[in-house]
Amino acid sequence: MHPILGSLSLPLGAVTEGQSLADYVPVLVMLMFAVGFAIALLLLSWALGKKSAGNPIKETAYECGLQPITDAQQRFSVKFYLVALLFVLFDIEVVFLYPWAVTFKDDPSFMLFLLGEMVLFAGILFLGWFYVIRKGVVDWAKD
Repeated sequence: MHPILGSLSLPLGAVTEGQSLADYVPVLVMLMFAVGFAIALLLLSWALGKKSAGNPIKETAYECGLQPITDAQQRFSVKFYLVALLFVLFDIEVVFLYPWAVTFKDDPSFMLFLLGEMVLFAGILFLGWFYVIRKGVVDWAKD
């Protein structure tokens, strides 16, 4: 027994008394082959690739068709923020569907109650969504 580790059990795949480090030589060879192959491909592309003088216009960052360097005080419509906030709100609410589905699957004793709770939850979600649609928050054509 090891004086520091005591009687801790080793995870599966750990080196035990019947194994030696020589059993891991194929893994080391495969790792060396993978690294060597990656380095060889990088060197080949560098050596055989086409060299160009470069074009500063073509090498600028592309940001959705907008200039990457603009005025820091650029104004955005509030609708961008409202849509982002609504996305986060509805996305987080939908996250609650997963634990419900697991509980619904594991505990059949009160399935009808759980189904009713989820119908109520989804109904509240849809009421909120209809309210958002009715207020025209996601109607981009009005601007």
